[in-house]
Amino acid sequence: MKKNKAPLFLSIVIPCYNEEANLKRGVLRQVYDYLKKQKYSWEVIISDDGSIDKSREMAENFTKGHPNFKLLKNQHGGKPYAVWQGIKKAKGEIVLFADMDQSTPINQVERLLPFFNKNYDVVIGSRGWKRKGAPFYRQIAGWIFSNGRKLFLLPNIVDTQCGFKAFKTTIAKELFPKLSVLKDFKQATGWRVTAFDVELLFLAQKKGYKIIEVLTKWRDEDIATGKNKSFIKESRQMLEQIINVRKNDWQGRYE
Repeated sequence: MKKNKAPLFLSIVIPCYNEEANLKRGVLRQVYDYLKKQKYSWEVIISDDGSIDKSREMAENFTKGHPNFKLLKNQHGGKPYAVWQGIKKAKGEIVLFADMDQSTPINQVERLLPFFNKNYDVVIGSRGWKRKGAPFYRQIAGWIFSNGRKLFLLPNIVDTQCGFKAFKTTIAKELFPKLSVLKDFKQATGWRVTAFDVELLFLAQKKGYKIIEVLTKWRDEDIATGKNKSFIKESRQMLEQIINVRKNDWQGRYE
Protein backbone atom coordinates (compact mmCIF):
# COMPACT_ATOMS: atom_id res chain seq x y z
CA MET A 1 0.00 0.00 0.00
CA LYS A 2 1.44 3.33 -1.11
CA LYS A 3 1.82 6.07 1.43
CA ASN A 4 0.19 9.37 0.59
CA LYS A 5 2.78 12.02 -0.16
CA ALA A 6 2.84 15.06 2.09
CA PRO A 7 1.40 18.08 0.30
CA LEU A 8 3.88 20.37 -1.40
CA PHE A 9 4.43 23.51 0.64
CA LEU A 10 5.81 26.24 -1.63
CA SER A 11 5.49 26.87 -5.37
CA ILE A 12 7.57 29.68 -6.87
CA VAL A 13 6.52 31.06 -10.25
CA ILE A 14 9.16 33.01 -12.15
CA PRO A 15 7.95 34.73 -15.33
CA CYS A 16 10.59 34.84 -18.03
CA TYR A 17 10.79 37.08 -21.10
CA ASN A 18 14.14 37.68 -22.80
CA GLU A 19 16.07 37.04 -19.60
CA GLU A 20 19.23 35.70 -21.25
CA ALA A 21 21.47 38.30 -19.59
CA ASN A 22 20.07 37.57 -16.14
CA LEU A 23 20.25 33.82 -16.69
CA LYS A 24 23.90 34.11 -17.69
CA ARG A 25 24.75 35.60 -14.30
CA GLY A 26 23.32 32.55 -12.57
CA VAL A 27 20.03 33.70 -11.07
CA LEU A 28 18.49 30.22 -11.19
CA ARG A 29 21.52 28.81 -9.41
CA GLN A 30 21.03 31.45 -6.70
CA VAL A 31 17.41 30.35 -6.28
CA TYR A 32 18.38 26.68 -6.14
CA ASP A 33 21.25 27.21 -3.69
CA TYR A 34 18.86 28.86 -1.25
CA LEU A 35 15.92 26.50 -1.61
CA LYS A 36 17.94 23.28 -1.33
CA LYS A 37 18.78 24.23 2.27
CA GLN A 38 15.16 24.62 3.33
CA LYS A 39 13.29 21.95 5.28
CA TYR A 40 9.98 22.47 3.50
CA SER A 41 9.06 21.00 0.11
CA TRP A 42 9.16 23.30 -2.90
CA GLU A 43 8.99 23.62 -6.66
CA VAL A 44 10.03 26.34 -9.09
CA ILE A 45 7.97 26.97 -12.22
CA ILE A 46 9.72 29.04 -14.88
CA SER A 47 6.97 30.43 -17.08
CA ASP A 48 8.52 31.54 -20.34
CA ASP A 49 6.56 34.24 -22.14
CA GLY A 50 7.62 33.46 -25.70
CA SER A 51 11.19 34.72 -25.32
CA ILE A 52 12.98 35.45 -28.59
CA ASP A 53 16.51 35.22 -27.20
CA LYS A 54 18.15 32.14 -25.65
CA SER A 55 16.19 32.31 -22.38
CA ARG A 56 14.02 29.29 -23.08
CA GLU A 57 16.97 27.14 -24.11
CA MET A 58 19.01 28.17 -21.07
CA ALA A 59 16.12 27.62 -18.65
CA GLU A 60 15.39 24.22 -20.18
CA ASN A 61 19.02 23.16 -19.80
CA PHE A 62 18.91 24.13 -16.13
CA THR A 63 15.74 22.16 -15.44
CA LYS A 64 17.30 18.98 -16.86
CA GLY A 65 19.66 18.81 -13.92
CA HIS A 66 17.24 20.12 -11.32
CA PRO A 67 14.01 18.12 -11.13
CA ASN A 68 12.30 20.58 -8.76
CA PHE A 69 12.46 23.17 -11.55
CA LYS A 70 9.91 23.06 -14.37
CA LEU A 71 9.66 25.08 -17.58
CA LEU A 72 6.43 26.21 -19.20
CA LYS A 73 6.68 27.23 -22.86
CA ASN A 74 4.00 29.85 -23.51
CA GLN A 75 3.21 32.11 -26.41
CA HIS A 76 3.89 35.79 -25.76
CA GLY A 77 1.12 37.27 -23.65
CA GLY A 78 2.91 39.52 -21.18
CA LYS A 79 3.83 39.15 -17.52
CA PRO A 80 0.31 38.67 -16.06
CA TYR A 81 -0.40 35.90 -18.56
CA ALA A 82 2.93 34.17 -17.84
CA VAL A 83 2.38 34.39 -14.07
CA TRP A 84 -1.14 33.00 -14.41
CA GLN A 85 0.03 30.05 -16.51
CA GLY A 86 2.52 29.22 -13.77
CA ILE A 87 0.00 29.58 -10.97
CA LYS A 88 -2.40 27.23 -12.75
CA LYS A 89 0.29 24.53 -12.53
CA ALA A 90 1.31 25.30 -8.95
CA LYS A 91 0.88 22.41 -6.49
CA GLY A 92 2.09 24.08 -3.31
CA GLU A 93 -0.07 25.34 -0.47
CA ILE A 94 1.56 28.74 -0.92
CA VAL A 95 2.50 30.28 -4.26
CA LEU A 96 5.02 33.09 -4.66
CA PHE A 97 5.69 34.91 -7.88
CA ALA A 98 9.11 36.50 -8.12
CA ASP A 99 11.04 38.31 -10.83
CA MET A 100 13.84 36.52 -12.64
CA ASP A 101 16.38 39.28 -12.01
CA GLN A 102 16.34 38.62 -8.25
CA SER A 103 16.11 42.33 -7.45
CA THR A 104 14.30 40.99 -4.42
CA PRO A 105 16.51 37.99 -3.59
CA ILE A 106 14.78 34.66 -3.02
CA ASN A 107 15.94 34.52 0.61
CA GLN A 108 13.43 37.29 1.36
CA VAL A 109 10.69 34.68 1.19
CA GLU A 110 11.56 33.87 4.80
CA ARG A 111 10.18 37.28 5.74
CA LEU A 112 6.85 36.53 4.06
CA LEU A 113 6.08 32.92 4.98
CA PRO A 114 5.59 33.36 8.77
CA PHE A 115 2.57 35.59 8.16
CA PHE A 116 0.59 32.71 6.69
CA ASN A 117 0.71 31.17 10.17
CA LYS A 118 -0.90 34.38 11.44
CA ASN A 119 -3.95 33.87 9.22
CA TYR A 120 -2.95 36.22 6.41
CA ASP A 121 -4.06 35.24 2.91
CA VAL A 122 -1.84 37.52 0.82
CA VAL A 123 1.67 38.60 1.83
CA ILE A 124 3.45 41.05 -0.43
CA GLY A 125 7.04 42.18 -0.48
CA SER A 126 7.57 45.93 -0.29
CA ARG A 127 10.46 48.17 -1.26
CA GLY A 128 9.08 50.86 1.04
CA TRP A 129 9.61 54.40 -0.17
CA LYS A 130 13.21 53.85 -1.27
CA ARG A 131 14.18 52.32 -4.61
CA LYS A 132 17.88 51.51 -4.20
CA GLY A 133 19.62 51.43 -7.55
CA ALA A 134 16.53 52.48 -9.54
CA PRO A 135 17.06 55.10 -12.27
CA PHE A 136 15.74 58.57 -11.50
CA TYR A 137 13.03 58.38 -14.18
CA ARG A 138 11.69 55.16 -12.60
CA GLN A 139 11.57 56.84 -9.20
CA ILE A 140 9.51 59.68 -10.69
CA ALA A 141 7.20 57.22 -12.47
CA GLY A 142 6.80 55.31 -9.22
CA TRP A 143 5.86 58.49 -7.36
CA ILE A 144 3.23 59.44 -9.95
CA PHE A 145 1.79 55.93 -10.03
CA SER A 146 1.78 55.52 -6.25
CA ASN A 147 -0.06 58.77 -5.61
CA GLY A 148 -2.60 58.14 -8.35
CA ARG A 149 -3.23 54.65 -7.05
CA LYS A 150 -3.60 55.84 -3.46
CA LEU A 151 -6.14 58.43 -4.57
CA PHE A 152 -8.40 55.87 -6.27
CA LEU A 153 -7.42 52.42 -4.94
CA LEU A 154 -5.54 50.68 -2.11
CA PRO A 155 -4.69 53.77 -0.02
CA ASN A 156 -3.09 51.67 2.74
CA ILE A 157 -0.47 49.90 0.63
CA VAL A 158 2.85 51.66 0.04
CA ASP A 159 4.24 49.49 -2.76
CA THR A 160 1.97 47.51 -5.07
CA GLN A 161 4.63 47.00 -7.75
CA CYS A 162 7.31 44.94 -6.03
CA GLY A 163 7.48 41.71 -8.03
CA PHE A 164 7.57 39.50 -4.95
CA LYS A 165 4.10 38.42 -3.82
CA ALA A 166 2.83 35.32 -2.02
CA PHE A 167 -0.70 33.95 -1.82
CA LYS A 168 -2.49 30.96 -0.50
CA THR A 169 -2.61 29.04 -3.76
CA THR A 170 -6.36 28.49 -3.69
CA ILE A 171 -6.85 32.25 -3.43
CA ALA A 172 -4.44 33.05 -6.26
CA LYS A 173 -6.29 30.57 -8.47
CA GLU A 174 -9.56 32.26 -7.58
CA LEU A 175 -8.39 35.83 -8.21
CA PHE A 176 -6.33 35.61 -11.40
CA PRO A 177 -9.19 34.58 -13.73
CA LYS A 178 -11.06 37.71 -12.65
CA LEU A 179 -8.34 40.07 -13.89
CA SER A 180 -9.58 42.23 -16.75
CA VAL A 181 -6.16 41.98 -18.42
CA LEU A 182 -6.69 38.23 -18.80
CA LYS A 183 -10.34 38.18 -19.89
CA ASP A 184 -9.38 38.12 -23.56
CA PHE A 185 -5.99 36.75 -24.54
CA LYS A 186 -3.81 39.37 -26.16
CA GLN A 187 -0.26 40.51 -25.84
CA ALA A 188 0.01 42.37 -22.57
CA THR A 189 2.11 45.46 -23.08
CA GLY A 190 2.36 48.83 -21.36
CA TRP A 191 -0.10 49.11 -18.48
CA ARG A 192 -1.26 45.53 -19.00
CA VAL A 193 2.12 44.49 -17.60
CA THR A 194 2.81 47.23 -15.09
CA ALA A 195 -0.60 47.63 -13.44
CA PHE A 196 -1.97 44.11 -13.13
CA ASP A 197 -0.66 43.92 -9.54
CA VAL A 198 -2.97 46.77 -8.55
CA GLU A 199 -6.04 45.05 -9.94
CA LEU A 200 -5.00 41.78 -8.30
CA LEU A 201 -4.58 43.36 -4.86
CA PHE A 202 -7.78 45.37 -5.25
CA LEU A 203 -9.66 42.15 -5.96
CA ALA A 204 -8.11 40.47 -2.92
CA GLN A 205 -9.13 43.42 -0.77
CA LYS A 206 -12.64 43.48 -2.23
CA LYS A 207 -13.06 39.77 -1.46
CA GLY A 208 -12.15 40.42 2.16
CA TYR A 209 -8.84 38.56 2.19
CA LYS A 210 -6.26 39.57 4.78
CA ILE A 211 -3.32 41.35 3.13
CA ILE A 212 -0.08 42.42 4.74
CA GLU A 213 2.85 44.32 3.27
CA VAL A 214 6.30 43.26 4.46
CA LEU A 215 9.47 45.26 3.94
CA THR A 216 12.00 43.30 1.88
CA LYS A 217 15.45 43.96 0.52
CA TRP A 218 15.46 45.27 -3.04
CA ARG A 219 18.00 46.56 -5.50
CA ASP A 220 17.46 47.08 -9.23
CA GLU A 221 19.35 44.15 -10.75
CA ASP A 222 17.52 43.90 -14.07
CA ILE A 223 19.95 43.76 -16.99
CA ALA A 224 17.66 41.91 -19.41
CA THR A 225 17.02 43.34 -22.86
CA GLY A 226 13.78 44.10 -24.66
CA LYS A 227 12.13 45.88 -21.73
CA ASN A 228 12.69 49.52 -22.61
CA LYS A 229 9.75 51.74 -21.76
CA SER A 230 8.60 55.22 -22.57
CA PHE A 231 8.44 57.03 -19.24
CA ILE A 232 5.67 59.47 -20.21
CA LYS A 233 3.59 56.89 -22.08
CA GLU A 234 3.90 54.28 -19.33
CA SER A 235 3.00 56.73 -16.56
CA ARG A 236 -0.10 57.84 -18.42
CA GLN A 237 -1.19 54.29 -19.23
CA MET A 238 -0.67 53.14 -15.65
CA LEU A 239 -2.86 55.94 -14.33
CA GLU A 240 -5.49 55.11 -16.95
CA GLN A 241 -5.54 51.51 -15.75
CA ILE A 242 -6.05 52.60 -12.14
CA ILE A 243 -9.10 54.54 -13.29
CA ASN A 244 -10.26 51.53 -15.33
CA VAL A 245 -10.14 49.27 -12.27
CA ARG A 246 -12.21 51.74 -10.28
CA LYS A 247 -14.65 52.03 -13.18
CA ASN A 248 -14.94 48.23 -13.42
CA ASP A 249 -15.77 48.14 -9.74
CA TRP A 250 -18.43 50.84 -10.03
CA GLN A 251 -19.99 48.90 -12.91
CA GLY A 252 -20.11 45.69 -10.88
CA ARG A 253 -17.73 43.73 -13.09
CA TYR A 254 -15.95 42.15 -10.13
CA GLU A 255 -19.08 40.73 -8.53
